[in-house]
Amino acid sequence: MSEKPVVLAFSGGLDTSFCVPWLKERGYTVTTLFVDTGGVDAAERDYIAERATALGADRHITADAANDLWDEVVVPLVRTGARYQDQYPLLCSDRYVIVRKALELCNELGTDNFAHGCTGMGNDQVRFDLAVRALGDYRIIAPIRELQREGLEVREYEKSFLADRGHPVRDKTARYTINENLLGVTISGAEIDRFEAPGPETWQLCRPRSDWPAETLSLKIGFEQGVPVSLDGQPTNGPALLGELNRRLGAYGVGRGIYTGDTNVGLKGHIVFESPGLAGLQTAHRALEEATSTRHQNAFKTRVTQQWAELVYQGFFYEPLKNDLEAYLASAQATVTGTVELQTQGGVVYAVSLDSPHLLVDANATYAQAADWSAEEAEGFVRLFGQSTALWTQVNRRG
Repeated sequence: MSEKPVVLAFSGGLDTSFCVPWLKERGYTVTTLFVDTGGVDAAERDYIAERATALGADRHITADAANDLWDEVVVPLVRTGARYQDQYPLLCSDRYVIVRKALELCNELGTDNFAHGCTGMGNDQVRFDLAVRALGDYRIIAPIRELQREGLEVREYEKSFLADRGHPVRDKTARYTINENLLGVTISGAEIDRFEAPGPETWQLCRPRSDWPAETLSLKIGFEQGVPVSLDGQPTNGPALLGELNRRLGAYGVGRGIYTGDTNVGLKGHIVFESPGLAGLQTAHRALEEATSTRHQNAFKTRVTQQWAELVYQGFFYEPLKNDLEAYLASAQATVTGTVELQTQGGVVYAVSLDSPHLLVDANATYAQAADWSAEEAEGFVRLFGQSTALWTQVNRRG
């Protein structure tokens, strides 16, 4: 059988591990690509490379993409404060960076064959496939979906297939699907998929309450036009800043949640997520933005946020409307500059103080305490403000 080059987006997990020998046995020359979006350490990167080689990959490449993820995903995530269905902080968004990097490698190798390990049962297949089709003319190969066409029990078949070829599966990979990147971690599988309480092994970045430090954690985040640029007064590049927040806030259990909601494929989802750093950044940003933007800007922002979150979650990362929304956000962030102090004693983080040259405060007025208008002016304002409701009552009062 003639060999055919293919680029496989590879993570070292069960599904992508299965894909390597499956593709090899069908005559493909397999280049595995691990796109490191900031969620693994050096030891894990080495394991992934060794795993790819052991499985039979003809070539393995690691691409550093933490800065790409910061620029393309984290910055708009912070600026929007987006959470899909007001719950899930879109930790899946690194998929789009992975696809773009993989297709760039396809172009370098002169092939249009791109493979991924997505199942036909989840959301990621939508994100991968729509991103591929938006970026060019490529052939998508999805081995796990091929198994489903045959009506197989996918995970058990994959484990047996790999074991028969001398490739054991790691315990954590066999039990849970764990996706890590700079934004945080999502965990699914086993009891989580059954809508049961997550087991203790699901704790990754966030520590349980019994491990929280006794002292209060305080830290300061500096923003320039809505972009985090410093931590505790020290200029810090984006990935390093978010990584440090994941570590420090994660020690206090900040940012852990369980998302139950609607998926793209019409099923209800149930996943555990942990995003301590993003929780801190979004809390700080919202406090600064609401204090430096007008009432109308803040009200309109909620519409932009909801639309942006839906597009990104559903797979429309390269939809022109998303770019339009981000252009608005960039404009609206012109005055979102300053420093926010965050504090936590565990579980929840609060923005406790703000400092900005753009705070919309009046030197002659303090809410509920002092103002430079008279009591008569206040009384007249209240009368006019409620006049429509009062008139309705008068007109429609029943005797």
